[in-house]
Amino acid sequence: MLRLILALLWAFLAMVFSLPVHLHWKHIAKKDPVKAWNKSWKYVRGFFRVLIFLAGTKIEVRGAENIPADKAALFVGNHRSYFDIIILQTLSKTPMAFVAKKEFRSYPLLPLYMDDIGCLFLDRENVRASLKTIADGTDCMTKGLSLGLFPEGTRNHGDTLLPFKAGGYRMADKAECPIVVMALTNFGRIFEENKFHFIRRRHVIIEFDKPVYPHLMEKQEQREFYENIPKRIQEMLDTHKA
Repeated sequence: MLRLILALLWAFLAMVFSLPVHLHWKHIAKKDPVKAWNKSWKYVRGFFRVLIFLAGTKIEVRGAENIPADKAALFVGNHRSYFDIIILQTLSKTPMAFVAKKEFRSYPLLPLYMDDIGCLFLDRENVRASLKTIADGTDCMTKGLSLGLFPEGTRNHGDTLLPFKAGGYRMADKAECPIVVMALTNFGRIFEENKFHFIRRRHVIIEFDKPVYPHLMEKQEQREFYENIPKRIQEMLDTHKA
């Protein structure tokens, strides 16, 4: 209970008192969005590190050497918790944003900071809007912004992966950036899967596979790679249980 209260209090105070900083980033973004991404990414990463500390989460990272340090990447993985985003943001070596469902636009304050780091809001029920989001994501990646994509489309608390929606993969192909497949274990046990949604001290595992460049593949090879992403994630998840 105490961890939840401290985390919520920290999140509320940090967002409210950093509103002037948000306005500053917004002003910078009008002339230089890349500079704004860098500044906001460093700030948000520090904010998330405090949240992880308050949650008492122990993070085991496997394949950290596979996280690109000099180029944007599309990180593709299973989705278990809000902490997926929090923890992944602190591990990225370049400015990073996420592809989120459009419903996040209705949250108080949060969308301001999601805009600051370059997040994209996807409307899966509107094909034209979805294509626009993919085009925007491609442009952002070309400029150096990494993106996190969870193709299941929602947080999954089951034992098997939900069907993957592969449309977002095209962003990496068109931007000529790598896809880094990742597998996340025990993340839901930090918060969502607990009774009364209390935050608990947990040990989590996040594993990064080697970067793959879809734009260097033949179409058939690329198609097979996309189709095998869920299988590859499941293989990594299985090793975490061993």
